[in-house]
Amino acid sequence: MTHLWVRAEQRDNEERVGLTPDGAARLIDAGMQVTVEESSFRAIPIQGYRDAGCEIAAENSWPGAPADAIIFGLKELPDDGTPLTHRHILFGHAFKGQPAGRVLLKRFKAGGGTLYDLEYLVDESGRRVAAFGYWAGFAGAAVALKCWAAQRRGGIAGPVSTYASSQALRDELSAELAAIGTSRPKALVIGALGRVGTGAADLCAAMDVEVTKWDMQETSHGGPFPEVLDHDIFLNCILARPDTPVFVPAIAKTAPRRLSVIGDIACDPDSVFSPIKVYDRTTTWDEPALRVQDVPVLDVTAIDNLPSLLPVESSQDYARQLLPSLLSLDDLEGGVWGRARATFNDHIRGL
Repeated sequence: MTHLWVRAEQRDNEERVGLTPDGAARLIDAGMQVTVEESSFRAIPIQGYRDAGCEIAAENSWPGAPADAIIFGLKELPDDGTPLTHRHILFGHAFKGQPAGRVLLKRFKAGGGTLYDLEYLVDESGRRVAAFGYWAGFAGAAVALKCWAAQRRGGIAGPVSTYASSQALRDELSAELAAIGTSRPKALVIGALGRVGTGAADLCAAMDVEVTKWDMQETSHGGPFPEVLDHDIFLNCILARPDTPVFVPAIAKTAPRRLSVIGDIACDPDSVFSPIKVYDRTTTWDEPALRVQDVPVLDVTAIDNLPSLLPVESSQDYARQLLPSLLSLDDLEGGVWGRARATFNDHIRGL
């Protein structure tokens, strides 16, 4: 019997989960065993999982789970260096040359475990079967607008936190923008036809922000892209890959420009493929804006768990997308799981 163990997230500001109680009930009806850890932070209460028939385990008890259990979480595991013996489903951020990712892979190699990276669960055409992209774009555009508003007030953006709903976020942001007047920035969204770009553009539209939408057709020439500097806000919604062009070179910091806020929603600054060369680290919920240039001012916001600002809606959406793949966990050698395992094996061999 396939045993899926849903662990509690241990990262700060992480309330999401990749399986809802309704989805858990579907898995149990399909003959799977589902264990869900208690959590001090999860946005979806544990009682729903208990009512669905899940076994309930203590928070953060997954290291002692049965050897055949598949451990399912979203964000990083504790960085304690221990060998990883289980099969894990999570966003590993380990296959693009990230230093922390290499450390993670070494832990899997040492323990004999396997990483099924959620970013690399793809169908036959290479398209991801599930993604938080829409809500990343939505929340990322909101934080970028908060950065712009803070600049207009003569400061830098303050801490952000979770919202009960996307409507609550829109209401707060509308009031914040209204408090500084009627003017609105002009934004450029790259990757506008994808999930992330759609979310970003939708938030901008809700805030009456003019949006220039670019996708593959507008970026296929490979750059340079001087138009980026002619917008107030640049929203990068394209994942870093070997063929991704540079949208914002290092010289943009001192170049003549209108640009004052970069929202790197794709957020992969330590990848060699990053298309934004004016910063080198992620930003945080406590300090969402990194000021990379004072004159003229330029702030970068690059939070790597943006959908967590809207934990209920983003969890429900992602869980719905992922459920068909979870229902196929009995066949780890084929389909999306086989492809993810092959990607992991390729990188393990390269260590």
